[in-house]
Amino acid sequence: MLRRWRDQDLDGFAAITAQPEVMRFIHDGRTLDRPATAERLAVYRRHWDEHGFGLYAVEIKETGELAGFTGLAVPAFLPEIMPAVEIGWRLGRAYWGRGLATEAARAVVAQARAGLGLRRLVSVHVVGNEASARVMIKLGMSLERETVQPDTGRRVRVYAMDL
Repeated sequence: MLRRWRDQDLDGFAAITAQPEVMRFIHDGRTLDRPATAERLAVYRRHWDEHGFGLYAVEIKETGELAGFTGLAVPAFLPEIMPAVEIGWRLGRAYWGRGLATEAARAVVAQARAGLGLRRLVSVHVVGNEASARVMIKLGMSLERETVQPDTGRRVRVYAMDL
């Protein structure tokens, strides 16, 4: 289930952002502590207010567990592709390999097509994160370019799709 963030999501999301395997390909690869995770959640909520779209919490319907997120964001961290809207996802390690990222991202793509007036989506991953690249390809995205993320110096690949 995709839903907006709640205050009570902090502990579950902090557990996810503390996992080295999950954070390996995120920004500079460092895990986040609880205060840094709280700031990330505040940024995600502000993004909704500023843009009218954002990252959804991904909740497992049967258990109510927070699995991670998927959704849309403005990828200002990569100025060379701006203006753009990025689709992204991050799931806790326990939820990898189940097709959840693809299922959730497909729902976000459908929403973007149906009602947001967007013409194009991009997705960015650090070179080496092949699982993320597979989700991008399953969504129908194509490799557009390889470049370097300015604030980290990491090589990234940009995938894109027209809506």
